[in-house]
Amino acid sequence: MAHQATPVRRARLGRALGPEPTAVSGVVLLLPGGDEESARRPSPMLATASVRALGRRLARAGRDEGLATHVVHYRYRGWNGAEAHLARDASWAADEAVRLYGDVPVCLAGLDMGGRAALHAGGHEAVNSVLAIAPWLPEEDVAASPEPVKQLVGRRVLIIHGTNDERTDPELSFRLAARAKKANRDVCRFEVHADGHGLHQYRGEVHALAEDFVMGALFGRAFARPVEDALAAPPPLGLRMPLAAGFGKSLRR
Repeated sequence: MAHQATPVRRARLGRALGPEPTAVSGVVLLLPGGDEESARRPSPMLATASVRALGRRLARAGRDEGLATHVVHYRYRGWNGAEAHLARDASWAADEAVRLYGDVPVCLAGLDMGGRAALHAGGHEAVNSVLAIAPWLPEEDVAASPEPVKQLVGRRVLIIHGTNDERTDPELSFRLAARAKKANRDVCRFEVHADGHGLHQYRGEVHALAEDFVMGALFGRAFARPVEDALAAPPPLGLRMPLAAGFGKSLRR
């Protein structure tokens, strides 16, 4: 009996969240979390649950601007060392966005290990902005190369991290932001004081901040004053910007 060939795993884009605009002028690619090492295929619903609420909010906010919002479904659950599977899938997703929609700006928006993938793949020529929420980053090791940042030059970058995060070290994201800021002034980072990895306590504020950043980066809307200040401030001020309770409520028209 002949052995069947093992099917090749492929990443894919989920269906556009919300009503897809007739003319797309910007794309958000949502990158869920993952594991450090795993060759298993992600569970579709569990893997994407953490980013779908944010995706639906962004889809509503950008509907009139022509925003298409997709969740990226990875081939593997794990980053897997030098294979960097999640970052490769993020780059593939940016290619796919170009194939589907043409020459439109793309924002990579990642959570946890997806935040690391967004930062790594931020150098894709279609990407103009990167949003990394509670990004998982490796412990710094003098024997290993540091996380790359040069690919972020020319992109707007926002990192959001809870100060009580016990899964991903907020100090590591601060250090990466500080290195990135030296090469690219359009980097800022907000701290959510006393919140943990899931940022549940201030989820409304986090999503409002993400919306403000994405709409500004993709469509040229004016940033809220705290975001403007964070981008303009020298380190460390613009990299330890506190996210105020109630952020977003004052922005509603």
